Amino acid sequence: MTAKQTIEAGKAILGIEFGSTRIKAVLIDENNKPIAQGDHEWENQLVDGLWTYSIDMIWEGLQDCYADLRKAVQNQYACDIEMLAGIGFSAMMHGYMAFNEKQEILVPFRTWRNTNTGKAAAELSKLFNYNIPLRWSISHLYQCILDGEKHVADIKYLTTLAGYVHWQMTGQFVLGVGDASGMIPVDPATKTYDAEMVKKFDELIAPKGYSWKLLDILPKSLVAGENAGSLTAEGARMLDVSGHLKAGIPLCPPEGDAGTGMVATNAVKQRTGNVSAGTSSFSMIVLEKPLSKPYEAIDLVTTPDGSLVAMVHCNNCTSDINAWVGIFKEYQQLLGVPVDMGDIYTKLFNKALEGDSDCGGLMTYNYVSGEPITGLSEGRPLFVRSATDKFNLANLMRAQLYGAIGVLKIGNDILLKEEKIKVDRLTGHGGLFKTKGVGQRFLAAALNTPISVMETAGEGGAWGIALLAGYQIRNSQKLSLEDYLDQVVFAGNQGTSMEPIAEDVAGFEKYTENYKRCLPIEQRAVEVKA
Repeated sequence: MTAKQTIEAGKAILGIEFGSTRIKAVLIDENNKPIAQGDHEWENQLVDGLWTYSIDMIWEGLQDCYADLRKAVQNQYACDIEMLAGIGFSAMMHGYMAFNEKQEILVPFRTWRNTNTGKAAAELSKLFNYNIPLRWSISHLYQCILDGEKHVADIKYLTTLAGYVHWQMTGQFVLGVGDASGMIPVDPATKTYDAEMVKKFDELIAPKGYSWKLLDILPKSLVAGENAGSLTAEGARMLDVSGHLKAGIPLCPPEGDAGTGMVATNAVKQRTGNVSAGTSSFSMIVLEKPLSKPYEAIDLVTTPDGSLVAMVHCNNCTSDINAWVGIFKEYQQLLGVPVDMGDIYTKLFNKALEGDSDCGGLMTYNYVSGEPITGLSEGRPLFVRSATDKFNLANLMRAQLYGAIGVLKIGNDILLKEEKIKVDRLTGHGGLFKTKGVGQRFLAAALNTPISVMETAGEGGAWGIALLAGYQIRNSQKLSLEDYLDQVVFAGNQGTSMEPIAEDVAGFEKYTENYKRCLPIEQRAVEVKA
């Protein structure tokens, strides 16, 4: 079938992912290739000291994204979307969305970016003998309890952003196991919430006398391929305000952006992993066995089919680079030179390749928000240099790129150097890798590991969740998820690999030593600036 015939026959699959700065829709054909895209840009808001997106922003953004996809289909293929073979929703993981029995949100959505949950996360980590990150839903819930927030008594449903959208589309209160593992730890043996930890939490809060227990308010955990409901008539109207889209389309379990990143990079098999580098960054390595002990810098989550994954999550990545590139854009406009943002990024990123391997001593902290791995509760973007450092454009840009993955290196050094984790393949995806050979080379240096990048790296999580929707409806051979991806989707394609360059590795190690030594400057900036 041609793409037009696929769409008209209702055999295309739709994946939509809510990222931090963009909601993206991808339509794929029967060969899992993208045939149309739509998007909507949005930004989180700081309200009463907490990062959030309003409910109105969520629905307006989703509807605008879908309308943009419809427009693309009409322009490219002169047809409309009436029916689909499947749909999948994905979104940034973790956070806190609590609803009452009327399905009304009780407090504004608290995103993964918030770091106000330190006391709760520390107490739960001790109680469970398991690292519970600040951004996990259970940390947010317990912090609300510690803070005496009155809405907690009225909670009927607690979910993530992906779970919320899916719930409203289908009426099914469920969550993919990968996203569920960012609410409270999941037992890889049962593929659902860890029973012992659930019991301990219920006992911990029992004196509060709430009418609910934890499992009463959490979504049901589903593994990839399980039935997660279908699009209701109301859901179809909420998604497509034009009224063209029909109800009855099957949906796969909603997943978090970490899970869809693993799928989009064919990294759900043991000893494989991926690195996502965009507004935030995280690495995911599928483990052969549990770690020897809990680490505050390492989160343990699961693949969409329930295998244990070591995750290093960093709150900050490319936002500060984007701000600096914005300055160069302004300068270009001041000179009256036409601006092509893609060209500016490409030229500046490639200029970084000319810099010294240790950035000439220049140091950047890209902390727009707090960074738990390095112990910062808030962020202050900083550029630090001494009078004797080699201050030029190449080193400036190289320092920006090193800084974007500096915290990621610190976390992964635990896995690769201390735990001696073996990795056969690490694949990069996200905005940092759009300029060919730059982000890939620097990440290889940071982790001293070969890094692969696929041609589909830019498709990201929207494509990944579309693949999961395809796995649910097209897996006639009943393959495991890793075999389906290997044999059906990627067919042996592992992308283009880049080996670490010894000089780069040594330079990044030197940069990291300086980075750690200068962290008190960042801490002081947080303390001083109101």
